[in-house]
Amino acid sequence: MPKYLNPKVDLTFKKIFGEHPNLVKSLLNALLPLPKDMTIEEVEIIDAENVPDNPTKKYSIVDVRCTDNRGRNFIVEMQNYWNREFFSRTLFNATSAYSKQLAKGNSFENLKDVYALALVNDKAFDYEGDDGYMQEFYLINKNHTEDIRHSLSLIFVELVKYKPKDRGSRAIKDLWLRFLTEIDESTKEVDKVMLDNPEISQALGILETSAYSDGDMYAYEDFLLDVVTHRNAMKNEREDGLAEGLEKGRKEGRAEGEKIGVEKGAKQKAYDIARNLKSIGLPAEQIATATGLSVEEIYNIR
Repeated sequence: MPKYLNPKVDLTFKKIFGEHPNLVKSLLNALLPLPKDMTIEEVEIIDAENVPDNPTKKYSIVDVRCTDNRGRNFIVEMQNYWNREFFSRTLFNATSAYSKQLAKGNSFENLKDVYALALVNDKAFDYEGDDGYMQEFYLINKNHTEDIRHSLSLIFVELVKYKPKDRGSRAIKDLWLRFLTEIDESTKEVDKVMLDNPEISQALGILETSAYSDGDMYAYEDFLLDVVTHRNAMKNEREDGLAEGLEKGRKEGRAEGEKIGVEKGAKQKAYDIARNLKSIGLPAEQIATATGLSVEEIYNIR
C-alpha cells in the first residue's frame, strides 16, 4: 500500500482544504495575486462541494467555498481534466456567488469581491513561458488598463505546466505547487523543505494512507477510475472528431480537385476548338459564340 495518496482526488482534496481553514487560507494567500495589504487573515469554510448538474462531469471538479473576515468570497476548484465548458462554469460559479450576496439583504454598495481559484490538472490554455501555468482574468478598462476591478477574479493554475525553478525554495507558493504536483501514490520520500513547512507538513499528514478506512480507499480508487475513464472518453471524442474532420477534408479536397480538373479540361478543349476555327479564318465573334471564350482570349490564341 502506498504511504501517501494523491491530493487532487475528491476525498483527499476536501479533507485537506474543506476541513482545515488554516490550510485553505495558506493556499489562497500563496496562489491568489491579491492586492497589496489585502492578505487573507481568517476564513470560514461554507461548502466543501458543489456537484455539477451534468452527471458525466460528476468526478471532474471538486469545489471548496469559503469567506474571509473582510466578507470576500473564495471558490477553490480542482479540475481533474479540462474542456471548453469549464471556463464558463468557473465564471458562472463566480458570478452566482457574487449575485447571491443580494439575496442575503446586502445593497449593491456592500457587495464583496469574489475570487475563483481553479487548479487544473490538465492543459487548459495555449500560453507558454515561465509564468504560462497561471492565467488571471479580471474586469479591466480596455482604454485604461491600469483600472482593474477585482469584483470578479478568475485565476487558473495549470498544474501540468508548473516546473519549480529552485527546488530549495521555501516560498509557500512553490511549496503548495510542489505539493499538488509531486505528491501521489508513488511518493516514497518527501523533500525536507516541504516537511519543514508547518502547513505542508500538516497536509502531508492528512494524505497518509493510514488515516483512511477501507471504505475511504474504495471511494478514492473509484474517483480515480472515473477521472481516467472520462479523460479517455474526451480524448477519444477529440480524436474521432479530428479523424472525421480529416476525412471530410479529404473528400472535399478530392471533389474540389475533380471539379478543377474538369474545368481545366473543358477550357483546354475550348482553346483547341477555337484554334482550329481561327486557322480557317472564322471571325472571332463567331468563335466566341461557339466556344464560350471571350473575344480577347481568342485574339491571344497562338
